[in-house]
Amino acid sequence: MVQNVASEIADLEAEDFYLLSGVEQGMRFSEYVAREKLPEFSQLTAEDVDYRLDRCEDRGLVERKTIQYEGFKLTFEGYDALALHTFVERDTFDGVGAPLGVGKESDVYEVRSFRPLALKFHREGYTNFREVMKERDYTADNDHVSWQYTARKAAEREYDALETLYPDVSVPQPIDHNRHAVVMEKVDGVELSRTKLTDPQVVPVMELVLAEMATAYAEGYVHADMSEYNVFVTESGVVVFDWPQAVPTDHDNARELLERDVDNVVGYFRRKYPNHVGELDIAALAASLVEDSFDSVEEFAL
Repeated sequence: MVQNVASEIADLEAEDFYLLSGVEQGMRFSEYVAREKLPEFSQLTAEDVDYRLDRCEDRGLVERKTIQYEGFKLTFEGYDALALHTFVERDTFDGVGAPLGVGKESDVYEVRSFRPLALKFHREGYTNFREVMKERDYTADNDHVSWQYTARKAAEREYDALETLYPDVSVPQPIDHNRHAVVMEKVDGVELSRTKLTDPQVVPVMELVLAEMATAYAEGYVHADMSEYNVFVTESGVVVFDWPQAVPTDHDNARELLERDVDNVVGYFRRKYPNHVGELDIAALAASLVEDSFDSVEEFAL
């Protein structure tokens, strides 16, 4: 757990982080880094490497392999430690709080700063690496891709999208990012999937979500993974989150992905509120988002 890693950081010394950074560097070339290469990668003596490896292995930050050769790789806890250490050095935040959400591809925690923030660790590729390799286009052209690379690229993509979209699109304000982690505004809201809307709210909330998608397209991005699980309903409207799979609007499949997003959103409201949302012309509705002419779903009723 990240809270455990955060508590360990206070006991780690500068040389421990040199060792972890050296393992990270070596993993660009192979899954496990041969022990004899670590002095070069970490800029530590062989004796210090031995000592630091024992300390980090005892804390669950590195994993050892002894088949064929003795090698080491970072665990996700080790990668978390490097990112946390960087954020603390930057004064981005000063403490890790309770989990806000733990899922297959990310873990999110509250962190303490001048205001409550959310710290999101991307986990893409750690447990389902082959699947992610096939699905994510940012891994397609690399011969050797580690899970750290996959998670880091997801974080970079999400942070870049948030920086471009905020504040014109209702997304969490991006604060900082490092490696596979993104620090952003903590949103006070309820996930759309867990929200029970009143009858007069149903269509207006759906139109709010579609309007944010239209603005995002005008700003250069398609979410590409829209669902009821990545929209917060707040007192002032909606907030769209979870942008690591976002694609720029000049992407070859941008229009297709936008239409799929629209279908996902409309399909959710039709399933949950069938008395309020009927059949809509999805292709025409998606086209109106592209043309920035969307006003109401009524004109797309079939």
